Amino acid sequence: MISSDKLYAMLLEEYGTPPWWSDDPFTVVFQSVLVQNTSWRNVVKTTEAMGAVPAPEEIIAMDLEALEDLIRPCGFFHSKAMTIKSLAAWWEKHENSDSVPSIKLRSSLLSIRGVGEETADVILLYALHRPAFVVDAYTRRLLSRIGCSFRSDNDIRGYINKGLPLDALVYGQFHWLVLQHCIAICRKKAECSSCCLCSVCGTGLKSMCL
Repeated sequence: MISSDKLYAMLLEEYGTPPWWSDDPFTVVFQSVLVQNTSWRNVVKTTEAMGAVPAPEEIIAMDLEALEDLIRPCGFFHSKAMTIKSLAAWWEKHENSDSVPSIKLRSSLLSIRGVGEETADVILLYALHRPAFVVDAYTRRLLSRIGCSFRSDNDIRGYINKGLPLDALVYGQFHWLVLQHCIAICRKKAECSSCCLCSVCGTGLKSMCL
């Protein structure tokens, strides 16, 4: 089984250093909810139409219906608006939380309705710069195809932690590289012939022999 540091190095060589999610931490929080059950393209179009993501205090003061209208193109706008309002209040309280352990912050995020493990880890990693690797459908797909079998997401996190330094920048770049690769190449129907991982991927090698 390929180690996580080698996988990271191969993706980094292929795609180069990826961008950070956003320079504005609350934009990460806002978009982490919008992207649930919709495409990233919809999220980008929706936030670009706003001009700028409203500040937390603006979200808190905003009527729920007004917020729903802003995010309507991303679907599930009522439940997402309620979650965003809750997260805006959470952000006001925890934005400057350097002394608070990550496990405590994660627990408080998971207590918010509409925030699951993936969303909580996105906020910890990309908004608060904590080394919390984001395990999503793309990560599971890629690791499964290259022959890395795991029983749970915690096992995947263990695999990541074993090969890579406990560093938010590295974790964020690795997650974004996996995202890039799975959107471009390792789709539901993989484009194995042009995959940079083909030499270490059983699925890719098998497809090349067909």
